[in-house]
Amino acid sequence: MNKAKVIIVGAGINGLATAWALVRRGYQVEVFDKSAIPNPVASSYDEHRIIRRHYGDLQLYADRMPEAFRLWDEMFADIGARHFDPLPQLLLERGDTGWVSASIAHLDTIDIAWREIPLEGIARAYPMIRADGLTRALEFSGGGALFPIRILTDLVVHLAARGVVFRQGTDVTSVDLEAGRLVANGKSHSADHIVIAAGAWVTRLLPELAPILVPSRQAVMFLAPPPALAPLWRAAPLILDLGEHSSCYVLPPRPGTRLKIGDHVFTRQGDPDASRTATDADVERLITAGRLAFADFDSYTVLERKACYYTVTENEHFIIRSMGPRGTVISACSGHGFKLAPVSGEEAASLVSGFG
Repeated sequence: MNKAKVIIVGAGINGLATAWALVRRGYQVEVFDKSAIPNPVASSYDEHRIIRRHYGDLQLYADRMPEAFRLWDEMFADIGARHFDPLPQLLLERGDTGWVSASIAHLDTIDIAWREIPLEGIARAYPMIRADGLTRALEFSGGGALFPIRILTDLVVHLAARGVVFRQGTDVTSVDLEAGRLVANGKSHSADHIVIAAGAWVTRLLPELAPILVPSRQAVMFLAPPPALAPLWRAAPLILDLGEHSSCYVLPPRPGTRLKIGDHVFTRQGDPDASRTATDADVERLITAGRLAFADFDSYTVLERKACYYTVTENEHFIIRSMGPRGTVISACSGHGFKLAPVSGEEAASLVSGFG
């Protein structure tokens, strides 16, 4: 057992993945969060998320995916549950976005199967999809859906059994990464190292990162399809519907989850302490995308409009770096941060280990 003690601020997926990596290295770990653990308002607290191998021209993400899949398998073995459903992915393009060609070029280098689907067959195979306006359709393998709430819950149970100390309802108000100290709920705590994994709240503790990391309010919608389409959606693939002016991603309902639609457009604004109920303004763009992607989108019942916060950089790169002699920050920007969390947690743990 390594007797060094590490405090992690933040019990979202990146904080927990870092804790998992540190425990495997023998560190004593404490995790602080201002809310419950896992934190229900963390951006990683979600029903299901896409994990895939293709990322268009975002090659840095694609290059990290083989390691991500390997580490997810190790984490699932540790927690004793495989919270992953392998599903095909349907990639639809409306106009030349460049995404399809770039994705295929990468998949061909890593031997992932894909096939072109004749456009005239889309309406027949997927009548819930709006076929007019499509210019290309492909189906990929090699991905599926992760189930974040289940992962977070089982990971907390596993880590607690490994000796990790969890401090819920503990609001960290200041950190000293030179001395390895922080103040939480008015009380000082010390450690050999402190990892800041505070998500959209990171710049409140590390204001020097404010020019780089910007909180961004995002929205998703959970839907109930019309009864006639419900069986089709239960058997549907993951869908990426990409247009020159409007795009969305769609996750079909799986056991314990609802039909979900979201997009990947950063607002770069908002207060992470604000309500997580999405407003009309939050979902306006998403409704527009849904009407372009779904046949008769307005016939669907909206079950929930949910807002979350990512902390993003200009180039969508993750921030995983040392801060002072006793500090590390991990801010894996955007929704891609969840699927790559085991890799990010390993990288953060390696930085901690580098301090001896």
